[in-house]
Amino acid sequence: MTYKPREDSYLIKKHIRKYAKGTVLDMGTGSGILALEAAKTAQKVIGADISIAIEKAPKNKKITFIQSDLFSNIKNKFDLIIFHPPYLPQDKGIEDKTLYGGKHGYETLVRFLINAKDYLKNNATILILFSSLTNKEIIDKSIKENLYKSKQLEEQKLDFEKLFVYELRKTALLKNLNIVKKLELFAKGKRGLVYKGEYNNKKVAIKIKAPESKAINTISHEANMLKKVNKLGIGPQLLKSEKDYLIMEFVKGEMILDFFKKAEKNQILEIINQTLQQLYKLDKVKINKQEMHHPVKHIIVQNNTPVLIDFERARYTQKPHNVTQFCQFLSSKKIVNLLEKKQIKINPAKLREFSKNYSKDKTLRLNHFYDF
Repeated sequence: MTYKPREDSYLIKKHIRKYAKGTVLDMGTGSGILALEAAKTAQKVIGADISIAIEKAPKNKKITFIQSDLFSNIKNKFDLIIFHPPYLPQDKGIEDKTLYGGKHGYETLVRFLINAKDYLKNNATILILFSSLTNKEIIDKSIKENLYKSKQLEEQKLDFEKLFVYELRKTALLKNLNIVKKLELFAKGKRGLVYKGEYNNKKVAIKIKAPESKAINTISHEANMLKKVNKLGIGPQLLKSEKDYLIMEFVKGEMILDFFKKAEKNQILEIINQTLQQLYKLDKVKINKQEMHHPVKHIIVQNNTPVLIDFERARYTQKPHNVTQFCQFLSSKKIVNLLEKKQIKINPAKLREFSKNYSKDKTLRLNHFYDF
């Protein structure tokens, strides 16, 4: 089935000649009307569509039509990518990939925005068209999260919707990150955004400053801290850093609390001991990690080894308290009850004594606060 050109097709078509230079990809080409328009000024055009109806596409020596589910069969980078996606929310019981962009209407376009980065030259352009029925707020948010800058070229009001034509380009940061493939937002924090991707054929995490954060030099500070703690065998391995981003090993595993819930007694005891040993090393070099009194999002167990993550708040101090903060965590009612179910009984009095003695002599005596 092919989408027959309508008001939306002709709306985006008006803007193509201005941008169609060099090599062009018309994603979701359908009838081929936009590919034909691009061929008037471009050197080469690829028309891609998930539908086998492209076999009936118009013939033009500048255009090659191929079947592809978004970028699944695309290999090159382009000066312009055009995308007039299916954008209507799914109607129950009706299957039509030329109309429906997913359950909410925006899923196909969001998936496109995530993947298009790898097929766009640094100074290239994306032209997209979507509807108010697609949820404009979601699209604008996805554009920012995928590190594009946008410009609305046109808006047209119809009976039950508004149509929008956008120009998208890479931000300076996205251009700098062209060394990373399959870049996709992974997690958001108050001070930083974490992306996942591939760098030098390795799965990596990329951290940038959150746009709304007013903190200064957070990325360079965390990179410097990672360099220090990596020498101690602590934290994800730092692979590359610049002033506006850092690239580090992607830590794949379970958050420590999830690990405690699933693991056996001896495994949990080993993770607790290893964590205390790492925190002891940090105390010895006067680095205070912070958040160790509530580290549920700051310790990931990977291959039965605890990995401390997120060093943006770490600071040098004469009185670090990583070990004692972690002891506070272990003594919390929630953790005590959880560990008791695993036949690990933490003695609060012994734990307080352990923390008190540690604060005095900084000697780590493991297993001195359990009742076996």
